[in-house]
Amino acid sequence: MKPQPATVYQPLYRRIKTLLTERLSAGEWRPGEPIPSEIELALRFSVSQGTVRKAIGELAGENVLVRKQGRGTFVASHAHARSQMSFLRLMPDDEGVEAIEAELVDVRRVRADAGSARMLEVPAGTSLVRVRRTLAINGVRILFEEARVAAELFQGLGAEVVQRHRCMLYSLYESVYHVKIVAAQERLKAVAADAETAEFLGVAAGSALLQMERVAYTYHRKPIELRRGFCNTVRHHYANEIT
Repeated sequence: MKPQPATVYQPLYRRIKTLLTERLSAGEWRPGEPIPSEIELALRFSVSQGTVRKAIGELAGENVLVRKQGRGTFVASHAHARSQMSFLRLMPDDEGVEAIEAELVDVRRVRADAGSARMLEVPAGTSLVRVRRTLAINGVRILFEEARVAAELFQGLGAEVVQRHRCMLYSLYESVYHVKIVAAQERLKAVAADAETAEFLGVAAGSALLQMERVAYTYHRKPIELRRGFCNTVRHHYANEIT
């Protein structure tokens, strides 16, 4: 007789966190909207208010939810100015970020190569939408990047839609397609600028750049976007906080 796999114990608050995430994924509460109070959720799930509070606390720590003093708890949104670049880790060496401006290069359909398909968990050859843009911080253009998403999930995504949202892609995904980016994984590597990238960044071909490759996820760790960017770090740096 084959032994049965051991049941993995999961604290009650983690189960409530999973249930809340499922409701968020289903669109019961949209980005920017309030979720029910802790008391209401405790009654709904037949648990204590403390259990709900702990589940909400973890989601707030992951920037999925936002607590607002005296107002309640809201679904985090990329539509707010402070959140539009919440995954940006590029900072000027000697000053703060005063202004961020993105400029569209182009939007076109491409086919997923083997690498893109693997990272996005789609079949090779899947139709993707590729968006290329530049990014300037405090008036200095420092980043040239491209983002790829599945065309099936983002039907009608074209230059007009991107420009209407000032090339701020995560807020676009959220407001137009109801796809919320909640996490990302990045890889960094030093590379030499090719001719096209060098032209966009105003540097000599062969100059040292920081390549950033990112996979962005929605709820349940579903990959949504593959992004590859090239940054001129002569006067900027990549800043990250490890806790």
